[in-house]
Amino acid sequence: MASLDQKIKNLPHQPGIYKYKNAKGEIIYVGKAKDLRKRVASYFVKKKDSGKTRILVSKIADLDFTVVDTEMDALLLENNLIKEYQPKYNIMLKDDKSFPLIRITKERFPKVFAMRNPVRDGSEYFGPYTNVRVMNTVLELIKKLYPTRNCNYNLSEENIAAGKFKACLEYQIGNCKAPCVGLETEEDYMESIASIRNLLKGNLQEVRDELQIQMERCAEDLRFEEAEEFKQKMDYLEKFRSRSTVVNPKINNVDVFSISVESGRAFVNFLKVANGMIIQTQSAEYKLQMDEEKQDVLPTAIIDFRTKYNSFGDEVIVPFNPKLKLDKVKFTVPKLGDKKKLLDLSMKNTLYYKREKMGQYEKIDPDVRVNRLLEKMKADLKLKELPRRIECFDNSNFQGTSPVAACVVFDNGRPNKKEYRHFNIKTVVGPDDFASMREVLTRRYSRLLREEKELPNLIVLDGGKGQLSSGVQVLKELEIYDKVAIVGIAKRLEEIFYPDDPVPHYIDKKSETLKVIQRMRDEAHRFGITHHRNRRRKASLSSELLSIDGVGEKIATELLSKFRSVKKIREASLYELEQVVGKAKSKIVYDHFREAAK
Repeated sequence: MASLDQKIKNLPHQPGIYKYKNAKGEIIYVGKAKDLRKRVASYFVKKKDSGKTRILVSKIADLDFTVVDTEMDALLLENNLIKEYQPKYNIMLKDDKSFPLIRITKERFPKVFAMRNPVRDGSEYFGPYTNVRVMNTVLELIKKLYPTRNCNYNLSEENIAAGKFKACLEYQIGNCKAPCVGLETEEDYMESIASIRNLLKGNLQEVRDELQIQMERCAEDLRFEEAEEFKQKMDYLEKFRSRSTVVNPKINNVDVFSISVESGRAFVNFLKVANGMIIQTQSAEYKLQMDEEKQDVLPTAIIDFRTKYNSFGDEVIVPFNPKLKLDKVKFTVPKLGDKKKLLDLSMKNTLYYKREKMGQYEKIDPDVRVNRLLEKMKADLKLKELPRRIECFDNSNFQGTSPVAACVVFDNGRPNKKEYRHFNIKTVVGPDDFASMREVLTRRYSRLLREEKELPNLIVLDGGKGQLSSGVQVLKELEIYDKVAIVGIAKRLEEIFYPDDPVPHYIDKKSETLKVIQRMRDEAHRFGITHHRNRRRKASLSSELLSIDGVGEKIATELLSKFRSVKKIREASLYELEQVVGKAKSKIVYDHFREAAK
């Protein structure tokens, strides 16, 4: 198990809640954070003035955390979990105060108002709101833009037709359009309700535009105090979040599960939602047995968690159908809406938990990281075996001259520079990249076969379909096409091409697989360019020496091998030259440079 210090270092810079546990595993404190890592770390790096806080820190033996989307969600979840666990070191919410919601009643000519304790009578609820001023601002704007009634009259067709009601003061001051006396039709009223519902779902631009207009009118009329009030309302609106990922009164008695699999391990997160609130969050790890997949593990995890937390929710939200039958339980795989947001929140926590656990295993055993990376690459690239050895090729030439190619080798996801090779193209005339690639691959793998050396698991070619076709042709001619996987990578869009597939494959830009392939491609390009420059430089230097009467290619090569540059040859003494090419040739070279210097 990871140390507390290590757990703190692995915390994400995300909003969420943290649960401190004592040596017995009991939750002793629940806190919220805008940035989990900074907040939790602050407990352990500063000297605390409060004696209670010092005692709390001394009792902390372990911690769990849950990531959410916003700071408001963290506040709401903290509130729910404190009520559920009643931790020893939290300030108890003795009045059991809950956050307010906006209610749209289920009746003819619905009413819109704020309340704290929802009634399950088919009404719609929006919120909760952690900032009451923001909620009141929204209600004010709703009343101004879409006036609705606040009376308790039974506005049936019969009662209105019978003239049982009279327009009240609310109608006189513009807060209601008097549907009670037939001055507003039900159709028009319900259009206003639809607009209010849309606004409460977060479409606030219309409201903000209206505030802007009213603020500007007040400013033009020199009513600056009123203009300031409208500006403040706009500021509140900017902070406003009308829906919470964490709490939704419509979702009741529900369990949420998500799962992610890596390196023979399954990581599962569980959220328990009761009365529209998350009251349990927990993650666990399962070791996969031979040939097991996440479809096999999820049913086990569902039963384990529901038994452990005595959960009998009649709906279970899952990422896929677990093929599990439970009495009076409905399994839901959401695609949109609030249930999908809950599933996404659960998956976010699954991935953080997986990263934390895999980080611990990799520190203990570095091979874990290697195997995890290779498994990921195998899956991403649709390979039949782990790509333990990969060879990547790149061509390079300068305006069609001095064509060369480079081969870089990665073993277990890391460069093996001792195995790098460069090739001078011998049989191709002019800038023909496809023919150059055929020559290089033929030379490389003919030699490996001849010397009975190990073939790579994967060949990566820097180029698109054309380069890949050349590579496939060579592998088929050498009869190793069925033994070695081969792909091409195009630079512009990082497209991966496969043999016999005209459609390119795209890998997630954040994937480790793509990062390894990009690194190989860049390394091959660097290695090839370096060799190409060195070759051109030597060709240039040799041509200068070959211009000397009496100096041939052999003498020029010997001089450059020893002195490395024409400048140093020019500066060398006659004795130094004699030690390399003898008296006769050294005299010719020495005299040439002395004559040229006059």
